[in-house]
Amino acid sequence: MSEDTAIFVGGGGEGYGAPQQLLLKYGNRHGLIAGATGTGKTVTLQVLAEGFSAAGVPVFLSDVKGDLSGLCQPGDASAKTHGSFMSRAETIGLDLQYRAFPVTFWDLYGEKGHPIRTTVAEMGPLLLSRLLELSDAQEGVLNVAFRLSDDERLPLLDLKDLQALLTFIADNNDAVSSRYGLSSKESIGAIQRRLLVLENQGGARLFGEPALDLADLMLQDASGAGRINVLAADKLMHSPRLYATFLLWLLSELFETLPEVGDPDKPKLVFFFDEAHLLFQDAPKILVQKVEQVARLIRSKGVGVYFITQNPGDVPDTILGQLGNRVQHALRAFTAKDQKDLRMAAQNYRPNPRFAIEDAIRDVGTGEAVTSFLEAKGIPGIAERTLVRPPFSRLGPCEETARAASLANSPVAGKYDTAIDRDSAYEMLRRREEAAAQAAEEPPAPPAGGGLQLDAREFRQARRYDGKGYSRAEAEQAPKPRSRARQSDSITETFAKSFARQLGTKGGQALVRGVLGTIFGKR
Repeated sequence: MSEDTAIFVGGGGEGYGAPQQLLLKYGNRHGLIAGATGTGKTVTLQVLAEGFSAAGVPVFLSDVKGDLSGLCQPGDASAKTHGSFMSRAETIGLDLQYRAFPVTFWDLYGEKGHPIRTTVAEMGPLLLSRLLELSDAQEGVLNVAFRLSDDERLPLLDLKDLQALLTFIADNNDAVSSRYGLSSKESIGAIQRRLLVLENQGGARLFGEPALDLADLMLQDASGAGRINVLAADKLMHSPRLYATFLLWLLSELFETLPEVGDPDKPKLVFFFDEAHLLFQDAPKILVQKVEQVARLIRSKGVGVYFITQNPGDVPDTILGQLGNRVQHALRAFTAKDQKDLRMAAQNYRPNPRFAIEDAIRDVGTGEAVTSFLEAKGIPGIAERTLVRPPFSRLGPCEETARAASLANSPVAGKYDTAIDRDSAYEMLRRREEAAAQAAEEPPAPPAGGGLQLDAREFRQARRYDGKGYSRAEAEQAPKPRSRARQSDSITETFAKSFARQLGTKGGQALVRGVLGTIFGKR
C-alpha cells in the first residue's frame, strides 16, 4: 500500500510476523502506545507522526522530554544509530530515506515555541475546578461566578478577571447568595489561594488573548504534508495537573468546534496524548465520563486520539475498549502486581496461535513491539511481533538553529507573540467601583422639581430648606421614606446599594436611585 492509504509501522524477519500497517481510513478509530520506560514508545510516536504528516494529516503532540523536536530535521547518516537503523531497514524491507517534516512549535510559556492561550470562559468551570483541585462546594462557587459573568456581561478572559469577580462576589455576598445560592467567603478565599498557586506555577500565561484558533492546528505545508504541532512540555510537566487539563481542554474544544464528517478516507487531525495516566490520576467520575464521551464521539469529527502511557491499565476500561490500533512495547514483570498487569495487557489482543502474547510482551526488546491494527471492516488484526521501523527524521532534540528557523517560517509567526489585554471583567468592575467612589464624594443632584431629595433623617438634620428655616417640630413631620419591602430591585441595583453602604455615604440611597442607577445600566 502507498503512504496515501496506510502508514508502514514495521515488519519482521525471522521469528516475526507480516509487515504491519495502520490503515488511514481507520486512523480516527484511536489508538494506544504502551510500554515500560526506555522500550521505544517515543520512537513509535515519532514514526506514526511522520506517517500521518506524509499522508497530509495534521498532527498535535506534546514533547515531554524534548526528544520530538527533531522532527523538523532529517535523520543524520553520521549518527551512531545510523548503522543499526540501516540494518533494521534492510531486515524489514524499508527504503530508509532521511527527511524533515513541517513542524510548528508551541509553548505555553512562550520560550520554545509560539505562545498558546485560551480564555477563562473557554476553559469553563468544570476543567478549571479540576485544575485548581477544588472541593464540590468551591466548584459551586466557581459556577456562580461564571453564571454572574454571563448575566452581567463581564467577560472572563484572564486570571485577574476571575480574581476581580470573586472579590466582587465576596464584597456583595448577601445579594449574590440570595439570587444564585450560597457563596461563602471561606470558599471564595480558598479559590483565590488556589489561583495564586496557579499563578506561581506560571499558569497565568495559559489564560488571555489572542486565544488559540483551532484552524492553526490543522494546516498543511506547500507540498501537502500535514504540519506537526509540537507542544514543548518539558517545563510544563513540572505542573502535571496543568499539563493534563490543558490537553483535555484542547481535545474538548476540537470535539465541540469541528463539524461532523462521518468516516473520512483519512483523519482531519491526529492528537497524541503522552503521559496519559496524568489525565485519569485522581480524576473525578464526571471528568472520566467527559473523556469517555469525547473519545467515543470525536472520531465522527475526523479526529484520531492516541494515548501514550506505560501500562494499558492506566486507561479506564470504558476508554481502552475504544482504542482500535495498538502498539504494546515491553512490560517488565518483577512483582506480583507487574505480573497481573502483564496478563491483563495480553488479554487486550486478538490471539496468535504462533506464540503466547503474554510471553511476547515480556520478552520483546527495545524498538520491538506486539502490534494489532484494524483491518478491513474495522476488525482488530491478529497480534504480531513487530520490529518498528526507524524514523526518517532526526532522533532526539533538534538543533536550536533549526528551531529558530521553524519559528521564523511558521505560518502563525507573529500572530500569538504579543498578548492583548482588552476590556473585560477586571476593567469593568474597577470602573464601577471608581464611579461609585466618585459619586459618593459629590453632592446629590437636585430633582427635576427643584430642591433636594432627602430621607427623614437628613430632613431632620437640615437647618435651611428653600430659603426658609424649619423648626425641630416641623422637621419631625417630614414624610417617611418608602418601605424597601415594596421595592423590586434588580441584581445590579442591589450591588450598587451595597457599594454605597460600603462607602459610608449619608446619601447612599439617593445616590443609588440617581447617579449609580445610570452607571449600572438602569433604563
